[in-house]
Amino acid sequence: MTPTRTSTGVACIRLLEAYGVDLVFGIPGVHTLELYRGLENSRIRHVTPRHEQGGGFMADGYARVSGRPGVCLFTTGPGVTNAATPIGQAFSDSQPMLVISSVAARADLGAGRGRLHEITNQQATMAPLTAFSQTILDPDELPDAIGRAFAVFSGSRPRPVHIEIPLDVLDMPAEFPIKSRPAIGYPAPTPEAIEAAADLIRGAARPFVIIGGGANRVGAPMLKLVELIGGPVAPTKAGKGTIPDTHPLSLGANLLVKSARELLAKADVVVVIGSELAETDHYSNYLPIEGKLVRIDVDVQHFNRDYPADVPIHADAGRAVRALIAALEADPPASHAKASAQAVAAIRSRILDGLPPLRQTHKKVLDALRSAMPADGIVVTDMTQIAYAGNQLYPCAEPRTWFHPSGYGTLGFGLPAAIGAKLARPEAEVAALVGDGGLLFTVQELATAVELEMPLAVIMWNNDGYGQIREGLIQRGVAEIGVNLRNPDHLMLARAFGCEAVRPSSLDGFKAAVAGAAKAKTPTFIEVRQDAPFLA
Repeated sequence: MTPTRTSTGVACIRLLEAYGVDLVFGIPGVHTLELYRGLENSRIRHVTPRHEQGGGFMADGYARVSGRPGVCLFTTGPGVTNAATPIGQAFSDSQPMLVISSVAARADLGAGRGRLHEITNQQATMAPLTAFSQTILDPDELPDAIGRAFAVFSGSRPRPVHIEIPLDVLDMPAEFPIKSRPAIGYPAPTPEAIEAAADLIRGAARPFVIIGGGANRVGAPMLKLVELIGGPVAPTKAGKGTIPDTHPLSLGANLLVKSARELLAKADVVVVIGSELAETDHYSNYLPIEGKLVRIDVDVQHFNRDYPADVPIHADAGRAVRALIAALEADPPASHAKASAQAVAAIRSRILDGLPPLRQTHKKVLDALRSAMPADGIVVTDMTQIAYAGNQLYPCAEPRTWFHPSGYGTLGFGLPAAIGAKLARPEAEVAALVGDGGLLFTVQELATAVELEMPLAVIMWNNDGYGQIREGLIQRGVAEIGVNLRNPDHLMLARAFGCEAVRPSSLDGFKAAVAGAAKAKTPTFIEVRQDAPFLA
């Protein structure tokens, strides 16, 4: 292969092409012009967000839906630090993201000369939020760094990577070959681990299965495995739809409910597939796992942290699930499905009967949204009360159709991440579900969606403030400080960006607005007020 003799900035774009990158999010800056030279004649599409935070969230949403890394090009200093929050969200929720930025020239690194966009140590600032953050000090280091990034994306727990290129290095000639390196691939389970897990399952009288986001690409074999095991199944929020929420064995994402945790405590064998069992998966101090524990994960740290595994299976979830199916079909366990389904039905009925009034109101809207969306329609949510209700109550029949910013829990995620999701699957119907508080964190990205002529439903739940925090203050007897907001006219604001905008007066009107959004040539902004008469 003939070496390139172009600049390092242009060569960086050519390397991205070699790895199959077809979309980048970025805001051009004076420090990234050489990267943009590479985009001039590139097959890579460039999308311009209105803020780097929005661009980072778009990359996250793109990654969640496509499974491929969301790629960002950001300028030195504020460009990078503006993106720190979405990078942190992607890190917490195990999403692949590649952030390529500029940084001060090598002679200026850490020198404190007051250079434009200067930061004392940009690489160190990004390090805690990424799988790794690397400064390219010589052009020849770039292929290794990008190869290392794609090794993270293809062979370990997905996490963001930050690569920064000093200004002088961006301009230097690059003479390395433009070629990708082979994908690493996830490990296969050992026969010994599979047989040990199968033996525990065969001996179980009260099995229980927990499915996390690390297993949401397994597909149909997951349903086959849980039916072979026959125990109650609790998906986390990230695992919603891995088996249909309507399945008789599915508890839904209800590990936060006391009765579901009590059922878990009685299990003699617990199988956890692709979940770190984080606090935000169950919102309790510690899950009561008393039985033998089988864990399937690509992150070896999970096997001996918090919930040590009796049988650790370090493997890709899909390969491990298929291997377990083969072992259990060869020597099937006794069926516990009937008793498990009865226990699950009792808990789910108790949950629905015990919904507080506000959750009942949320459920009306969520049920209407469900009926207006196709089975494979995608809902991307923000940190808002109706989304918390939806984590429990919105039924998913397919995986990767409900997305929530779980671990980092940042406001402003929903709208830009939904834009990224729609770019990843243009043929899918996509809705963003946001609150009036969180919307204003990234409302400017309505301009991006309008520019893209994107048919997107943006549903805003309006409770005139930060409702969840307001409730917490009231419950603790604390004054309502900073939670009651003076809002703009949201419909007028959305129309100013170029969106269609509507405030439905009935649930039928809401459903019609959601359905109509999929056929529009611009985003449709749908405001639903918590105090709307039709929700009383």
